[in-house]
Amino acid sequence: MTDQGRTLQILEKRLTGDRLNVEEGVYLLENAELLLLGEAADQVRNQMHPEKVVTFVIDRNINYTNVCTSKCKFCAFYCNPGDPNAYILSREELHVKIEETLAQGGTQLLIQGGLNPELGLEYFEEMLRDIKANYPIHIHSFSPPEIWDLADKSGLSLREVISRLKAAGLDSIPGGGAEILDDRVRGLISPNKVKWQQWMEVMTTAHSLGMKTTATMMFGHVETMEERILHMVRVREAQEQYGGFTAFIPWSYAPRYTELGGEGSTGVEYLRTLAVSRLMIDNVPNVQASWVTQGAKMAQLALRFGANDFGSTMLEENVVRAAGVSTRVPLQEIVHCIEDAGYTAIQRNTHYERLKVYGKDV
Repeated sequence: MTDQGRTLQILEKRLTGDRLNVEEGVYLLENAELLLLGEAADQVRNQMHPEKVVTFVIDRNINYTNVCTSKCKFCAFYCNPGDPNAYILSREELHVKIEETLAQGGTQLLIQGGLNPELGLEYFEEMLRDIKANYPIHIHSFSPPEIWDLADKSGLSLREVISRLKAAGLDSIPGGGAEILDDRVRGLISPNKVKWQQWMEVMTTAHSLGMKTTATMMFGHVETMEERILHMVRVREAQEQYGGFTAFIPWSYAPRYTELGGEGSTGVEYLRTLAVSRLMIDNVPNVQASWVTQGAKMAQLALRFGANDFGSTMLEENVVRAAGVSTRVPLQEIVHCIEDAGYTAIQRNTHYERLKVYGKDV
């Protein structure tokens, strides 16, 4: 059978509702013609989201500290404890950032930092209570490595830690720290960070408590195509338990200024990976385009390669910028990209509930 014949056979299997296996996913990543792949992913996207709309959220990514003992080789943002540039945001600084976010129509805070040995569970409980007492905003914050670290420091179970954070005001958990869900890869790029099963245990524990989360994938560094597909399958398998993942967000590694180095991913590789993720992960409803590392035009193309969401306005972003990528996409440009691609732009909240069709209230 020719490459195209095998590709069409696999795509037909998915389009008729059957689930793809690892071997089929790897074949598509390595061999499928780009436009065939994109067309199939677009068809699946339209099956799941038949309305001609694309959503986005207005939020801010706040890094409460840059101190991190994980020392991931792909990160150019972190500082060691005691470094001259190390910081922990004050309550006043955090409030200013939140007020700026609300002034621009923001509905979500993405608060993340490093594994700072000075900060324990009580610090985060106090932060959450303070925010909720002063501002009407959804707190989508603290990645699984941060939460695992808090459980280690406190001697409490994951369930106890997440329950306490939730009681203090944590609304949902972002998918940061996933990188590639494979321990060979993690041993090479983030040897001091949680193993992939620990990352997933944080998520499934949160799901069991009724909390929604997202799942991410940072690709284009040292992983194989099979490891990239295994990551997608592991997200898919975890979703079978509680259905707690609201979105999958694949984004390409930014190599500049990092210890890991390398070349990063081309736009074509990004589109291939995005399309295959839509085909492989058949039980997570939303796939986000990533303009942060690929830019607005590539994110716009992604809307025809399986993505149904433009992510966020991200009024502040520091980690990827530290690795040499400083893309900024203001609200008006996001709306223009969506409309120019033939869709209606809709502002959503964290749970994908529609807040506003651009120009009028829902």
